[in-house]
Amino acid sequence: MDQKSVLWLNPDYKAKPDFPVHDLNTQIIIDAQNRFKNFLPLLRVLFPEIEGDLQSPLSEIPQMKKELEKKYSVNIGDPLLLKRDDQLPVAGSIKARGGFHEVFAFAEHLALTHGLLNSNQENYMQLLSDKAKQLFRQYTIAVGSTGNLGLSIGMIGTALGFQVAVHMSADAKEWKKNLLRQHGVKVVEHASDYTLAVEAARKESEADKQSYFVDDENSQLLFAGYAAAANELKTQLDEKGIEIHSGQPLFVYLPCGVGGGPGGITFGLKSVFGADVHCFFAEPTSSPAMLVGLATKLHNHVSVQVFGLDNKTEADGLAVGTPSAFVGTIMEELLSGIYTITDEELFRLLYSLSTSENIFLEPSALAGMKGPVMTSSASKGPGTNQAVHVVWATGGSLVPGEIRENFLQRGAGLVDR
Repeated sequence: MDQKSVLWLNPDYKAKPDFPVHDLNTQIIIDAQNRFKNFLPLLRVLFPEIEGDLQSPLSEIPQMKKELEKKYSVNIGDPLLLKRDDQLPVAGSIKARGGFHEVFAFAEHLALTHGLLNSNQENYMQLLSDKAKQLFRQYTIAVGSTGNLGLSIGMIGTALGFQVAVHMSADAKEWKKNLLRQHGVKVVEHASDYTLAVEAARKESEADKQSYFVDDENSQLLFAGYAAAANELKTQLDEKGIEIHSGQPLFVYLPCGVGGGPGGITFGLKSVFGADVHCFFAEPTSSPAMLVGLATKLHNHVSVQVFGLDNKTEADGLAVGTPSAFVGTIMEELLSGIYTITDEELFRLLYSLSTSENIFLEPSALAGMKGPVMTSSASKGPGTNQAVHVVWATGGSLVPGEIRENFLQRGAGLVDR
């Protein structure tokens, strides 16, 4: 309530969870991986900038590690890695994983239902045909978003020929709205916060039989798309010769809004690494929705406003007052903990990462950067001296140049405080 940075360690954490978790099986990860594979040739036609798979790099950031150790007087240990979802093609954020996957699943369903695909057919290029476009343009995909999910749904949805309506909360950045409009997306602006924007999108979609609602709060398809990233990370660690085991566990730090993205990745990572991975969510001090949901076990029946917090933050993707009950329930035994971070720290870290590694991320994506500091400083936290630390960079590559400079200047002004 004092909006001070805190670390909450989950008292119900279970090192080796039993799958399925609340009836959610790891088959959803396999299905998502197969769907991404089927749609990849089609994606390469729609977006020529996609040369390889729909993946992001895993980069070492040794200079930023030194900056963190110096600034916070901690010993983080090697290596410190950055999962560059800000470099994901087209949408430039983690939301490309879940958002693309759900749109793919809807397009696939329509194509199968209308005979454009059959269950044995793997030639998904049929979905670029005139017949497919005529079918898709009859449907509207609706979603409520603070920004990046709307961008991913809008870009892939309109590319396939769907109508797309994105309901944006008051926290959404103007440049994200403008980018959506440039891609032919209908942007519906709301003066309210994320939760009410989602509700408005849901109601509008329910009133239209030709509308499909992407439910950021409850979607298993979004969740599965995020969860598929776990095997990608495993492969990249193997390629770097980094072995994860009990003596060298994996610590992963994930910026958290309503919970779908970090929750899906946590589900996937626990299925791959079991007891050898610890996942931590990072939330703004003014918007710790998942923290209050899990700490009270009230999930979506409690909000940050109940505790006198205003849910106002520059980290637009994390400006969520009420968490997903679907995700929170699954996280009850999977998540190691949650910490909070102030907006001032986000901008300081943004500036430090830019000057030390020449990497720019948007403010919300820096929430994970304080993770190694928080766990290394925790006297009662799990041991981190021999850990491999991965900070999940959730977005930033699409931020316009002028806004980048404003963010950097703001960070520079805070760096010595």
